[in-house]
Amino acid sequence: MFTRLRHRLQWLATLQFLTQRMRMLVAVIATLALLGYGCLWLIIATYARSALAHPPERKSDAALILGARAYLHGAPNPCLVGRVEAGLELARQGLVSTLVMSGGGDREDGRIEAETMRQIAVDRRFKGRILLETQSRSTQENFSLSRPLLQSSGISSVIVVTEPYHLWRAQRLVQASAFGTAFDVSFKAAPSQCWQTWGMFYKGSLREPLAIINNYVKGYLNASD
Repeated sequence: MFTRLRHRLQWLATLQFLTQRMRMLVAVIATLALLGYGCLWLIIATYARSALAHPPERKSDAALILGARAYLHGAPNPCLVGRVEAGLELARQGLVSTLVMSGGGDREDGRIEAETMRQIAVDRRFKGRILLETQSRSTQENFSLSRPLLQSSGISSVIVVTEPYHLWRAQRLVQASAFGTAFDVSFKAAPSQCWQTWGMFYKGSLREPLAIINNYVKGYLNASD
């Protein structure tokens, strides 16, 4: 009986030791994950603010405006509107003559992002050429599916337009894909209501680092398409 009790106590002590070790391991992993997440946030924020401070000055054939959810609360998404308005500003400055809208159907309501962007541009009296890529559902697809459209339209240089927080990943996707070798690419940060109101904490801290990790795991940031 005493032997059985001693073995049971030893087993409980071992279990307690392993539990403590497991808790320590989980705490270490959580701390490292948090530190990594914070580093990604700092990279995104630093690049975003630099992009806002240094808009493109070199003329290109077209502005490639990356899609986002088309509508929000029954009205055009301010993030999407801001991207289109940034493209229109490039056209007004004489830096581009063509706008390329890239974005497929929304999962939320089925609207085609590229078509919504075209309507926004038309409503703002843009008279230049507009090209539509209507199939993409991710940033990686924005580039891979826009490439043949741009090439068939004789476009060799583009300014990629999106939110400041989105630009770091967009640039890495360009560099890691055939898009970066097919075109002369520069980038334009859209200083929109979306950026100013929703802020870097929500978009930078919560969504974009996760998207970067997802793209890295899928190989989009280190492989050519």
